[in-house]
Amino acid sequence: MTTPDDAQSPNAATRAKAALRRDPWDLPDVSGLVIGVLGGTGDQGRGLAYRLAKAGQKVIIGSRAAERAQTAASMLGLGIEGAENAECARRSDVVIVAVPWEGHAKTLQALREPLAGKLVIDCVNPLGFDKKGAYALKPEEGSAAEQAAALLPDSRVAAAFHHLSAVLLQDPAIEQIDTDVMVLGESRADTDLVQALAARIPGMRGVFAGRLRNAHQVESLVANLISVNRRYKAHAGLRVTDV
Repeated sequence: MTTPDDAQSPNAATRAKAALRRDPWDLPDVSGLVIGVLGGTGDQGRGLAYRLAKAGQKVIIGSRAAERAQTAASMLGLGIEGAENAECARRSDVVIVAVPWEGHAKTLQALREPLAGKLVIDCVNPLGFDKKGAYALKPEEGSAAEQAAALLPDSRVAAAFHHLSAVLLQDPAIEQIDTDVMVLGESRADTDLVQALAARIPGMRGVFAGRLRNAHQVESLVANLISVNRRYKAHAGLRVTDV
């Protein structure tokens, strides 16, 4: 007897093969999406908001205090708006999480409802610091991105934008930032969208780097880049060769 699952399996296999044959650089048009940046008043969030808005993206930055977000937005210009976190989440199509690690879980727990149905891009790096420098922390869930996925069951979570220098992002004298952005997620449609968003910033590429279970290594690498930057007085990024 043929079951419904058996009847569907050839179609599923066909779709899977077609996806593998797709050009990995054939990415969607994301220019019309509204991008929210939670933690948009911090260095990383402010830098991402500035670069995406400069590339033509509509951007809303979020903060726990609407007035603080609005002040930061007015300083950045480029049509960027500021709002309290929940309003930022509700008004955005895609939301980047750029809050400090210490407030990561609490922030997302409070925003579960307004983030429902949204694509959430987590760029938080769980790090500790001592006299020897920066070192990686490992959350109980495995990574910040996996913690976000656990706390936001009604959202789609991807991980990206971890290795970008906040100094370079915020510097208006720098027109191009030559670096790759490692993108992780569970859905190709979502990771393609994040890759396309990264490519809006001149000099950047988004490169698919696996599923969320691999996010810990990507988040942890920031500790190494901090060591590089301190030794060489640099703002190091990453390039993936042969792709």
